[in-house]
Amino acid sequence: MLNIRAATDSDHDAIWTILRGVVAAGDTYPLNSNISREDALAYWFQGEARVFVTELDGKIVGSYTLHPNHAGGGGHVANAAFIVAGDARGKGIGRAMGEHCLNEARRLGFHSMQVNFVVSSNESAVKLWQDLGMKIVGTLPAAFRHPNRGYVDVYVMFQELLPANDANRPE
Repeated sequence: MLNIRAATDSDHDAIWTILRGVVAAGDTYPLNSNISREDALAYWFQGEARVFVTELDGKIVGSYTLHPNHAGGGGHVANAAFIVAGDARGKGIGRAMGEHCLNEARRLGFHSMQVNFVVSSNESAVKLWQDLGMKIVGTLPAAFRHPNRGYVDVYVMFQELLPANDANRPE
């Protein structure tokens, strides 16, 4: 059974374990592969972030962090990052988190969602975001150094969530 819930302090070890594995692989995140636990958790729980974990049969197998993409005039645009444990990939965890995240962003009044750094060779993530309604709005040529493929493009992906004149959007 799949359950997505707000993260608590007691989830930090599980999030760190998954994040460390994803970052160490070096093929999807532009973070230092030797990032410390403290720095990784500071990144994941940054500022106004709302962090969620996904449990499969009671075990944490994924997490996402949702926060404003920028402050001030850009605060109405959401941004998110996702991690899934290696042994849980291909089980619909990413899709469930993506759907939950978009719904949560709408609930919080974000006007849109922007994912700033989707590595083009991460084909499952690109396809998932497109399936969930996001569009590639920009390509950063050779912006990521993949450990096996060399320099690959990065996509900026975007989706409007609420009409621009919606009274519920944050100011």
